[in-house]
Amino acid sequence: MSLSILIFFAIIFVLAYILRTAKIGALVAFLIAGVLSGPYLLNLFELTETWKFLGDLGILFLWFNIGLEINMRRLWDMRRTIFGFGLTQVMMVAVMLFPILHGVTSWSIMGCMMVALMLAMSSTSEDLQLMTERNQLNTEPGRQTFSILLFQDLLSIPLLAMLPVFAGRSFNLGATAIDVLVWSVALILGVIIVGRFILNPLLKLVCRLKSREVFLLAVMLNIVVWAVVLDLIGMPAGLGAFLAGMLMSETIYRHQVSAEISPYAMLFMAFFFISLGMGLNLPMLISNWYIVVLGLIGLIAIKFVAIYIVARVRSVPSQDASLIALVLAQGGEFGLLMLQTMKSSGIEAIPQNHAEIVTAIIILSIMVTPILLCVYDYLNRRGWLFAQRHSRQFNRADPEIQPAVVICGFGRVGQIVAQLMIEKDIPYVALDLDVSAVMLGRDRGFNVAYGDCSNGDVLRELGLNARRTRAVVVALDNAATARKTILTVKGVTPRVKIFARARNLADSKELLKEGAFEALPETIETSFFLGRGVLEYLGVSDRDISEMLDALRADNYALLNAGEDTKD
Repeated sequence: MSLSILIFFAIIFVLAYILRTAKIGALVAFLIAGVLSGPYLLNLFELTETWKFLGDLGILFLWFNIGLEINMRRLWDMRRTIFGFGLTQVMMVAVMLFPILHGVTSWSIMGCMMVALMLAMSSTSEDLQLMTERNQLNTEPGRQTFSILLFQDLLSIPLLAMLPVFAGRSFNLGATAIDVLVWSVALILGVIIVGRFILNPLLKLVCRLKSREVFLLAVMLNIVVWAVVLDLIGMPAGLGAFLAGMLMSETIYRHQVSAEISPYAMLFMAFFFISLGMGLNLPMLISNWYIVVLGLIGLIAIKFVAIYIVARVRSVPSQDASLIALVLAQGGEFGLLMLQTMKSSGIEAIPQNHAEIVTAIIILSIMVTPILLCVYDYLNRRGWLFAQRHSRQFNRADPEIQPAVVICGFGRVGQIVAQLMIEKDIPYVALDLDVSAVMLGRDRGFNVAYGDCSNGDVLRELGLNARRTRAVVVALDNAATARKTILTVKGVTPRVKIFARARNLADSKELLKEGAFEALPETIETSFFLGRGVLEYLGVSDRDISEMLDALRADNYALLNAGEDTKD
C-alpha cells in the first residue's frame, strides 16, 4: 500500500510540474493521474466507495466555488453583457449541436437537448486561469469572456433542476419549466434574504471568536447543510452547494471565505477529477477512438464558429472575437458534473457507454485548449492572422475589481484614510478582522470587507495586484501583526509602496526595516501637531515651524532617535 501511495503522488507531482511548465492547469494533471492509477493501467487503486465519497465531496466544493463567484451586484453591473452575449452564445451553440446529435445518435429529443446545452458550457476554472496568466482578464475580450462564463454558471441552476425532464421521468415540459423558473427565482431571492438577515449575523458571532478553525468549520457546515436540504427535497446536492456559495458571496466575508476554503476545495476537487479519471473505461474508449476524435474536433469547431458569429454580430473586433471563441471552445466542468450527477443519481438520459464517450470528449477538449492558444499566439505573432494591436484595457470603476489603494485595518486611522480616498475619488478597498467595525463601516458607505490582512490569498481576492494597486496603507495598532502584514504584502507585490502606522519610534524603525516606504509614529506626529499649534499661537512663522518639523522628520526622525539613545 505504501509503495502504491508513493507512486501515486510521484505521478501527480511529475504531471503537475510538466503541465504547469507548459501553462496547462493542474486539473488536467489530476485527470491523467486518475487514468494512470486506475484499474485499466497501473492498477494502483480500485475505484472503491471511499474514492466515490471523496469524489462526491469534490463535486460539492466545485459547485460551491462556482456559486461563490456569483455576486448579485456584479450581475447587475454586467447584466447587459451577461444576459445578452452569454444567453446568445449558449443558444447558438445548442442550436448548432442539437440537429447533429439528433442525426448521429439514437438518443431521445430531451437527451439530445440536454447534451447540447451541457456541451455549450465551457470550463470556468481553466478559462479564467488562462485569461489571468495572459494578463487579459481586464481587457475587453477578458470582460466578455468572464460575462459568458458567469451566465453559464447561472444557467446551471435551471439545468440541474430539469434533470428529471431530460431523463424522461417527467413529460409535462411546460409545467416543469414553470416550476424551474419559480424555483430559480425563489432560490435567488432566498439567497439574498438568508445571506443578509441570517447568515451574516451567524458569521458575525463566529468571527468574534477570532478562530480560524471555527470559521472554516462554519463555512464547511454551510456547504453540507444546504447540500443535505436540497437532497431531501429531491433536488441535486450539488445545487445546494452552489446556493451555499451564492449565500457566501452576498456576505462581507466572501473574500476571507475564498482564501480559507481554497486549499481544501482544491484538495477535494482533485479527488473528484482523480476518481473521474479512474472511472474512465479505457478499453471501450480505445475501441471507439475514432468517435472520440471526431467528437473532439466537431465540438471545438462548432463552438468556435458559433461563438465567433455571435461576437461579430455584437460588433466585437475580429481578433477579439477569435480569442473569445477559442478560449470558450472546450467543454467544461459543468458537463462533467452533470454526467457524474446523473450516474450517481441513477438518471439515464443517454446510455452509460455514450456518457463515457462524452466525458472523454470534454476532458480532451479541456486538455487541448491551452495548446490551441499557444498555436494561436504563434500564428498571431508571425502576423499570419491579424495585424498587431494591443487589447484595450477595460477600466472599471468598481474598487473591488481595481483598487488603487488597499487599506489594511479599519480602525480610526483606516477610516480617516478611506474618507480621504473618497474625497479624491480614488478607488480603494479596506479590510479588517473586527466584524463590528466592518459592519459599521459598510453601513456608513465605506468599501470595507472582513478579512485577514496577513493572509496573501485574502489580499489577492481583494484585488492587490502589482499592475493595479498603487499603495497599501497598514493602519493596524498591533506592531507584530503590522510587520507580518508588510511581509505578506511584499510577498504578493514586492514593489508596491507601503505606508504604515506605528505607535512609537521603535515600531516605526522596525516597520521600515521590514520594507515599509513610510512609517509614521503616532506619538511623535501627535506631538508635532500639538507643538505646531502652540508655536503658531506664540507668533512663530509657518515657514520656521515647517523647517523645524522637516528637520525633525529628516532621515526618519534621526535627531529624535539620537536624543533617545543619549537619554538611554
